[in-house]
Amino acid sequence: MASLQDRKSLDTDEKTRSRDEEKDAYDVTVSVAESTEGDEALKLVGKERTAQFSEEYNKKLRRKLDMIIPPLCAAVYFTQFLDKTSLNYASIMGFPIVGQQYNLVSLAFYLGFLVWEFPTVYISQKLRVGKYLGANIVVWGIILMCHAAASSFGAFFALRFLLGMCESCVAPILILIISMFYKKDEQGTRVSWFYVMNGKAWLYPDRLTQVFGGFVAYGISFYDGNAIASYKIVYLLLGGLAILVGVCVIIWLPDSPVHARALTTEERIAALERVRDDQGGTENKHLKKDQIIEALLDIRTWLIVLTTMMTSIPNGGLSNFSNKIIKSFGYTSRQTLILSTPGGAVASLTTLLCGWYSDKKNERMIPIIFCLIPTIVGSAMLIGLNNSGNKGALLFATYLIGTFGSALSSVYAYNASNTSGHTKKNTINAITLVAFSVGNVVGTEIFQPKDAPAYIPGKIAIMVLLTVQLFISLLLRWINIRLNKQKKAQLEAEKTKNGWTAEDVQRERERHAFMDLTDKQNPFFVYTA
Repeated sequence: MASLQDRKSLDTDEKTRSRDEEKDAYDVTVSVAESTEGDEALKLVGKERTAQFSEEYNKKLRRKLDMIIPPLCAAVYFTQFLDKTSLNYASIMGFPIVGQQYNLVSLAFYLGFLVWEFPTVYISQKLRVGKYLGANIVVWGIILMCHAAASSFGAFFALRFLLGMCESCVAPILILIISMFYKKDEQGTRVSWFYVMNGKAWLYPDRLTQVFGGFVAYGISFYDGNAIASYKIVYLLLGGLAILVGVCVIIWLPDSPVHARALTTEERIAALERVRDDQGGTENKHLKKDQIIEALLDIRTWLIVLTTMMTSIPNGGLSNFSNKIIKSFGYTSRQTLILSTPGGAVASLTTLLCGWYSDKKNERMIPIIFCLIPTIVGSAMLIGLNNSGNKGALLFATYLIGTFGSALSSVYAYNASNTSGHTKKNTINAITLVAFSVGNVVGTEIFQPKDAPAYIPGKIAIMVLLTVQLFISLLLRWINIRLNKQKKAQLEAEKTKNGWTAEDVQRERERHAFMDLTDKQNPFFVYTA
């Protein structure tokens, strides 16, 4: 294996070569490990693969990673979802804010999320992402516990705003970590493993977290003491849990393969080599203006924005009004809490199946279509059966609606698999989360108090938005397939022009892997449809 010292050797003329010339020159020997151009991975591995690891070794390493990364990601999502939807539980447990002020308190979370998304993503690029994430979780746990001391609209609005700021870093960091450690045909499944815990709190709140949270809230509802209000107990418990999870993340979640303390040096190198051919890279601490511009000019970025908004607008309403909808069928508050939990099994199964199918078939958009159709049907049932008195059918419809939450799991996996260049990754992840925040802000207003208890306009909006999303998903899939055909043709032309053999092509593929090139700059990058 070439040493780092060997890779640092430079010829005088190569020192003066410009950035653009370096990217275009296939035979360049200068190492980008010591410049702003290269990936952090070059601190451990060479531009070309110099170490080979057996399939058995790689499987053993993957199992070790699976014991560390997905469980911690799941714990973070589990905590975030409980924290974000604590307002949903509190709303039927004596929460003092009602009506339009309740809508505004719900909206405050997304405003904080929106304001802080880009700053938090670019701050995390400069720091160790695992440690930064853990610190934010501890802070939001403290903020959540402070809800128990608040009593006015202004105090709750401010706390929810701060909560949104702290939680805005979660999705971009976890998407990034999954893309660092896992191959493209592993990412969809791993995202679903932690996403199933809560649907990232963007989605309809019927996941494993909803099962847990529903039963916890149900148990607290039996408390009839006067020392403290029931909803305050919810905030204290969930805030304490967040602090505990934050400490665990700081200690155990790896920042990148280069800095994974749980791995030996050999395992770190193997972790990098196993993802080399995917051309996704790991990380680069320098903010690159050209990658930001490319992200903004990429049509796929804005289609992801649209598909995210089409999902997050319904979520903005359902995450805080789903329990009220179920209660409107004629159930008591206590029955509502327990009846909201079975939908978690339906939605969890949908998420896992979509994640498995996503990797098995190398697809990202088709799973989105699979999970949207039941929600469209469920929305139509809620509208058509309104005032029918058929509690069973209405309740079944609410469970069908929960399947659409899996769409954002596929969007996460899409971003992880279809973007390279560290700054571009962060930019697109931030834009995606901003779209989520804007969608949720709008979503909090589609269920108006004047439309209670049936909320028919809100249900119609959900059905229309998700129908539009079906066509956006198909368009994105078509664009990625078309881009792959163009790249393949360009690579064939390059092979003919340079007289490359199969070995030459593989060598060039290896050289491009950790150059921190974007997916458009890298001729060897392959998109996942």
